[in-house]
Amino acid sequence: MICATNNPAVRRYKRRFLVTMLFYVLFIVVSVWVFVHHRPAGVLAYGLAVLPALPIVGMLAVFGLYLAEEKDELQRSIFVESMLWSTGATLAATTVWGFLENFVHVPHLQLILIFPLYCFFWGISAAIVMMRYR
Repeated sequence: MICATNNPAVRRYKRRFLVTMLFYVLFIVVSVWVFVHHRPAGVLAYGLAVLPALPIVGMLAVFGLYLAEEKDELQRSIFVESMLWSTGATLAATTVWGFLENFVHVPHLQLILIFPLYCFFWGISAAIVMMRYR
């Protein structure tokens, strides 16, 4: 996936991805700084806590826009298959970890780590899926 850099859909995907991740970093820094230095409460605290999640939700839109704009069926197929494998791996890993938490008391898995785990599995699955088409 995303190997044809002359492809307009890929260029737009990369630009949107970069902008979304820049907002993610900015929102994390702002939220942490405000919580550490000002200890907000009430609605402001809830808003600041949710703020870094908004770019992650935006990434889901970026994925969908890429799929809608990509004209190359092979690239779209690789993207979707990689997402499906990553979804399955993430569901399997978090389910197994959940049972481990309940029965043998391993450390709790923070929910904010699930999207990075999904991206990790996506990178692995994309590499494996792409190898099939070489």
